[in-house]
Amino acid sequence: METLQLLGIALGLASLAGLDLYLTVFVTGLAIQQRWIDVAMTHPELTVLAHPAIVIISGALFAMQFFADKVPWVDSLWDTVHTLIRPVGGALLAIRVLGTPDPIFDVIVGLLGGSVTLMVHSVKAGARLMVNHSPEPFSNIALSFAEEAVVLGGLALIRRDPILALVIFSILLLSVAYFGPKLFRAIKVNVWLFWRKLASPAADQLDTELPKTLPHELEIACHSANLLGEKIVWAVPCIGGSGRNIPANHFGYLIATEGEPSKIAFVARRRWRKSAEQLDLATYKVAHEPKFLSENVVLYSLEKKPKYIFVFARSQRAVVKAVVASMQDRLSRAAALSGRVEVPNPISLPA
Repeated sequence: METLQLLGIALGLASLAGLDLYLTVFVTGLAIQQRWIDVAMTHPELTVLAHPAIVIISGALFAMQFFADKVPWVDSLWDTVHTLIRPVGGALLAIRVLGTPDPIFDVIVGLLGGSVTLMVHSVKAGARLMVNHSPEPFSNIALSFAEEAVVLGGLALIRRDPILALVIFSILLLSVAYFGPKLFRAIKVNVWLFWRKLASPAADQLDTELPKTLPHELEIACHSANLLGEKIVWAVPCIGGSGRNIPANHFGYLIATEGEPSKIAFVARRRWRKSAEQLDLATYKVAHEPKFLSENVVLYSLEKKPKYIFVFARSQRAVVKAVVASMQDRLSRAAALSGRVEVPNPISLPA
């Protein structure tokens, strides 16, 4: 039972350090110093956190983070700086809790504790990167307060019932491991979009010739799915945003052929295989949606679901406009062939 309690405390502190290392150390040290909790007999190794220097420094660093964490993009920069600091802090906390006299076991505990902290830190940093897409700062402030509340609640749970904390934190970490690949792809896409925005400013060109070739491996995937029975009109690289059977945050190609004008295809690399999906866009409309980091092609319909979104870098604005114009023309021809009313001219959604 005592071993489970130690594991619960170590896992809990390492996890909370990934959210807010300074708040975790500051509150724990202050609670020990003010004798709100007594660890002298149960966990004497943690008494070092009550040292005045540690309490003052962690409190000062938390005060800095309190404000930095609530400013869009400053919070992501702060998280980037702490990508190494938090895992080291989490590893040290886990080692102090277990108080292992064996150096080999210290290394093992440090690696495991640091890995847990890094996992939680990656989720935090990824969530902040997603929230920073919104133009208003209130979501950042709300998320920051929520993280601080989770840290305080987690510390209270560890104090009240370490075994229950072990169960809850284990479940949360398993959930993070399961959804981790999706989050990693989202982070990778956003980092790529951010880099492209800095490296290549958007440019509007009146005449843009869309590419007509696919990489060889993706062309094979399209032929295997019987999607390239006709000559390719254009094949533009983009990122799958959302939509049924469209892999989100996967790099791929949006393809139009000389076949039925209402049909397009999206082919992408998915882990160890390639996927190809054909979309029937009859009754759909197309719009250009500029965002802070990206230029999006949005396909929507009042008669059908879902809405499809394909993401392009900001530097590809001219390509996006050419794709939207081409798709608008294709949908107009499809509407004329089916006897429906022709859809209006291309529109752009506000950013």
